[in-house]
Amino acid sequence: MNLVEQITENGIVAVIRGASPEKIVSIAKALKNGGVKTLEITVETPKVLSLIENVSAELGDEVIVGAGTVLDPETARAAIMAGARFIFSPTVNPETIKMAKRYGVVSIPGALTPTEILTAYENGADMIKVFPANVFGPGYFKDLKGPMPHIPLMPTGGIDADNVGAYIKNGAVAAGVGSSLVNTKIPVTDEYLKDLEARALRFTQAVKEARSN
Repeated sequence: MNLVEQITENGIVAVIRGASPEKIVSIAKALKNGGVKTLEITVETPKVLSLIENVSAELGDEVIVGAGTVLDPETARAAIMAGARFIFSPTVNPETIKMAKRYGVVSIPGALTPTEILTAYENGADMIKVFPANVFGPGYFKDLKGPMPHIPLMPTGGIDADNVGAYIKNGAVAAGVGSSLVNTKIPVTDEYLKDLEARALRFTQAVKEARSN
């Protein structure tokens, strides 16, 4: 199973923004225990390269660690050198896609319109992050899958445990989830980690139920 297939099978990509170096591994372990095994650490987070390195070293192949909010090829390369296995971007930058492919990592740029989605895919993207997905909602994915059934689409923006199933049912291969799953503004205590694991499980169960139906 290749990395794209693994990300698809996992179903949920946790978007981790603003985590501290001291807590990132604990957060990653709680997510993994809840079934969320694909972790996007956003690059505007302080000391992001060490965060990617730490999670990769601690959990190895138990999780898939990547970098998010990557706007340019230079940042993509730095993240890849730190161990990122995929590159998430909020926009379509052909040079960033090219850098990811050069190093054999998965490229997932962000796009919203059909033209942007096709442009990203034609430039080598493995998946497309439809962002912000909540602008058009789950039904938009059904509309997109009609003319572009071959392009893997992943919603990000406004995804929660109550609506993620609808996106999956309408054709999304997976979903990126931010603060409704990982809220780093809350102190990371033992209670927080226990709740995080429970929330992760709720998301993964919602995806499983949507796929079974």
